[in-house]
Amino acid sequence: MPPIAEITELIVFVLLAGAVVIGALGVVLLPNIVYAAFLLGGVFLAVAGLYLMLNASFIAAAQVLIYVGAVNVLILFAIMLVNKKEAMAASPGMGLRRLLSSGVCLGLLTLLLRVAFTTPWATPGPQSIGEDAVIRLGEHFFSDYLLPFELASVLLLMAMIGAIVLARRDVFATDVGTGEAVDQALIEKARSPLLVEKTTMEQSTR
Repeated sequence: MPPIAEITELIVFVLLAGAVVIGALGVVLLPNIVYAAFLLGGVFLAVAGLYLMLNASFIAAAQVLIYVGAVNVLILFAIMLVNKKEAMAASPGMGLRRLLSSGVCLGLLTLLLRVAFTTPWATPGPQSIGEDAVIRLGEHFFSDYLLPFELASVLLLMAMIGAIVLARRDVFATDVGTGEAVDQALIEKARSPLLVEKTTMEQSTR
C-alpha cells in the first residue's frame, strides 16, 4: 500500500489538473466574457499549484504575481472599458470557422497526448535545490539570458505604449455636422450620432 503522502499528492494533482482542463474549456466555450476572464484566473492559479508540486516555488509565485495579479486584472479592466451596448455584426462563415478551429485543437491535443505517452520520461526527476533556486535563476537571468530578458522588457514597454495609443480618444469640442457641444460622456452613450439624429428629424419635418 502506497504511503499517505503519495496518495495525497496524487489527489491534489488530479484536482489541480481537472481545474486546469475544466477552466480552460470554460474560457473557450462560455459566451460571457466576464465569466471566461474569471475562469482564466482560476486556470492560472491551478497552474501555480502544479508548479508548487514540482518544488518550483519561485515560478509559482511569479505565476500568481504576473499572470493572476497583472495579466488577468488587465483583461478584466479591458472588458470593463468596452462598451457592451454596441451591437456586433455577425461574422460570416462562423460554422466553418468553428469546424476548422475544432480540428486544429483536436490535432494539437492528439499530438500532445502522443508526446506525453511515448516519451521516455526520466522519473524521478532531478533533486530540488530548494532556496538556492532563486539565486541560480538570478545568475542565469543576468548572465546567460541577459539579452532575451532585456528584449522581453522592451517588448512589454512597446505593447504598453501601443495600448495607450489605441485607447486614447481625441474628442472634438463641437460636432462637425451640427455644431452642437460634444463631450466624452456623450460619445460613450448608446445612441445614434448627432448628425444622423438631425438628418432624421429634418426628413420627418418635411
